[in-house]
Amino acid sequence: MAQPLVVKKDDDLDEEEYYSPFLGIEKGAVLQEARVFHDPQLDARRCCQVPVPPNRVITKLLYLLNQGDTFTKVEATEVFFATTKLFQSKDAGLRRMVYLMIKELSPSADEVIIVTSSLMKDMNSKTDMYRANAIRVLCRIIDSTLLTQIERYLKQAIVDKNPVVASAALVSGIYLLQTSPEVVKRWSNEVQEAVQSRAALVQFHALALLHQIRQNDRLAVSKLVTSLTRGSVRSPLAQCLLVRYTSQVIRESGLNQSGDRPFFDFLESCLRNKAEMVILEAARAITELNGVTSRELTPAITVLQLFLSSSKPVLRFAAVRTLNKVASTHPLAVTNCNIDMESLISDQNRSIATLAITTLLKTGNESSVDRLMKQMTNFMSDIADEFKIVVVEAIRSLCLKFPLKYRSLMNFLSNILREEGGFEYKKAIVDSIIILIRDIPDAKESGLFHLCEFIEDCEFTYLSTQILHFLGNEGPKTADPSKYIRYIYNRVILENATVRASAVSTLAKFGALVDSLKPRIFVLLRRCLFDGDDEVRDRATLYLKLLGGEATVGETEKDVNEFLFGSLDVPLVNLETSLANYEPSDVPFDISSVPKETKSQPLTEKKTAGKKPTGPASAVNGPVPTVDASYERLLSSIPEFADFGKLFKSSAPVELTEAETEYSVNVVKHIYDGHVVLQYNCTNTIPEQLLEQVVVFVDASEAEEFSEVASKPLESLPFDSPGQTFVAFEKPEGVIATGKFSNILKFIVKEVDPSTGEAEDDGVEDEYQLEDLEIVSADYMLKVGVSNFRNAWESMDPESERVDEYGLGVRESLAEAVSAVISILGMQPCEGTDVVPSNSRSHTCLLSGVFIGNVKVLVRLSFGISAPKEVAMKLAVRSDDPEISDKIHEIVANG
Repeated sequence: MAQPLVVKKDDDLDEEEYYSPFLGIEKGAVLQEARVFHDPQLDARRCCQVPVPPNRVITKLLYLLNQGDTFTKVEATEVFFATTKLFQSKDAGLRRMVYLMIKELSPSADEVIIVTSSLMKDMNSKTDMYRANAIRVLCRIIDSTLLTQIERYLKQAIVDKNPVVASAALVSGIYLLQTSPEVVKRWSNEVQEAVQSRAALVQFHALALLHQIRQNDRLAVSKLVTSLTRGSVRSPLAQCLLVRYTSQVIRESGLNQSGDRPFFDFLESCLRNKAEMVILEAARAITELNGVTSRELTPAITVLQLFLSSSKPVLRFAAVRTLNKVASTHPLAVTNCNIDMESLISDQNRSIATLAITTLLKTGNESSVDRLMKQMTNFMSDIADEFKIVVVEAIRSLCLKFPLKYRSLMNFLSNILREEGGFEYKKAIVDSIIILIRDIPDAKESGLFHLCEFIEDCEFTYLSTQILHFLGNEGPKTADPSKYIRYIYNRVILENATVRASAVSTLAKFGALVDSLKPRIFVLLRRCLFDGDDEVRDRATLYLKLLGGEATVGETEKDVNEFLFGSLDVPLVNLETSLANYEPSDVPFDISSVPKETKSQPLTEKKTAGKKPTGPASAVNGPVPTVDASYERLLSSIPEFADFGKLFKSSAPVELTEAETEYSVNVVKHIYDGHVVLQYNCTNTIPEQLLEQVVVFVDASEAEEFSEVASKPLESLPFDSPGQTFVAFEKPEGVIATGKFSNILKFIVKEVDPSTGEAEDDGVEDEYQLEDLEIVSADYMLKVGVSNFRNAWESMDPESERVDEYGLGVRESLAEAVSAVISILGMQPCEGTDVVPSNSRSHTCLLSGVFIGNVKVLVRLSFGISAPKEVAMKLAVRSDDPEISDKIHEIVANG
């Protein structure tokens, strides 16, 4: 027999040892042992004894099934029939194991008949334990035909006096609702009666089943909540369910005529419940209500604050996690809890400590930043990398919110960057520092210095190359670029081939942009010619010729910079395909033969639900549309659009079809000074069809200032292979032209033979109606932030300032009004002023951007809300051009 495995437990359990009884279990041996079930003189202890020692058959079979082992049909049938013979035993423990075996084996319809009579007999037994388990097993293995035969017994079981039997019948009803909903819906009266049961679990299961029966009828659910919120539910578990159903009704109902929420009083009363789980559920439900006000939040925050000092870790965790979510939308409402949360930083449970520190970072103000940093110094060494990443992301957000505090926050990031940690953790820190350098110009020098210090002792090749690439782009633009050369050349001497090659490219960038460094760069690059790696030597040779003007691509300084800092003018996917198809011959590979049109959709990444983007390209305040190089190259490669000038802005993709439709289409709006190009990204989701001559017919009758000048159809659109078709419009320069466009997708459909993949020669013309598209004023504004709004505002010419006041009418909240104006203008909120405190009656919002024509614009918005929820706004605009200031006012007045 195999020896038992000795497993060490945690240190908290004093190094106790325990034995694994399942080590070395083999399916064949267990199936052999299962023959004991045929023994006429059954030994119940032999069949079902608990797993000490590991030789009890049913336990082993259940273990194998739960570990993922599969039985063949013959094996399962043999075990099943052997198990049915155990019904003759009167041992209660063995009978329970038999029930588990039958349920786990899931017998076929032919085999079910064998045990049906035994289970029905047990269902009517005088032993309540037999009855409850028999009901559970029967409902798991029978079909709808047999269900009608036992329906009467199930109805009786629902209202049975024994709570174990009633609960088993109700849970079985929840399961059967998925397969036989019409049968279960006939049990409503019995389930309604069970809701009034004094047994906690029966009431809980009855309420869950009753809600599932009525869940597709909003009126029925509302009536259910109305009747039960009067106090007939006593079970804490059932009350938690009722709180969830109530919050669902509140979300669907909205506000009543008096401006109050229906059933809100019930949620508030649950905050005074005796059961802690009910209090937490009610507090969480209140904080998640849409448009929750400060008055509504206050009682929930109060009880959560009390739980922060609870002796139970689960209560502290639940409270701080809820407050962490609230802090993202209502930071001021949580500030009263800051003192309690500071004490949780030293909590033994690291999950609680991490949530506490990230909540404090969200709710903190500029004066509290330094104190938080001191508290976090020791904290970071005690938590796992996954928690550290959460803290790093919170620090990054805080730094962007308070850019003047970048020094202390940047120093903190640099200190933890030098400590031990895994790749993901280090990458999160590096990405955060890069984002801060890009968004806060004053942080560039110190940030680059910290990154240079890090690569001196960096063990991750990916991070070293990422930092070197960034250093090559930003280092030459600093006041003293020469101080970075030492760090870069050290990589050439000390690192692996991949990092050495990246360092060579970085040196070349410094030589191209800083003339005073070029002689020193030549010396260093010549040393690289003797490197042991081909890639390093080839790069050094290329860059020496390029910087020396000997290479054909480097005839002018502009060509050199374009080669070093620009990206390929062909898509990487197409280049890779062309290289793979190239056959070695006397004719060299010609990069001009690579197609420039791409069948991928640039700048449209499929986001995972609920996953936050990380890395230098991620935006803190949502997606910021900018001029993407891949769009610019794609459009300039199309002759019809080549003379439109420089691309000003490309919007985020706008979906024109519903999800899960046969054709998926979204559109990107490309804005030029005198033109607008609509790029329709199309995907064919039908495998049996090939689309040809795909074009979008655009009706611009509601956009009078636009006139269509060019259209580029898509020749072919195979299954699941994205492609683009374009339509270009001319508009008056200097005019904010807006309008609505209706779109129809037109194409020729050809059937595809699934076996051969060949399309038929003949096709049929067809069309598909798309959603309408609007071009709005915000499309002419580029979101560009400023690190210090006050300095930027004062540096603008006061003569360009235009001030006016506007009435915005009745609004649900001040936050709604702020969001609406930001959306109309399409500008970037600065210094976190887009977040409105929940209890505020006034608010100031700061916006910045670049208007078409590369005109810098700054906006200061002052909002106020009166008791009847009337919102007034004062708008002050400064820009490089006073006429643009006037246009911003026109946009708001017409919006």
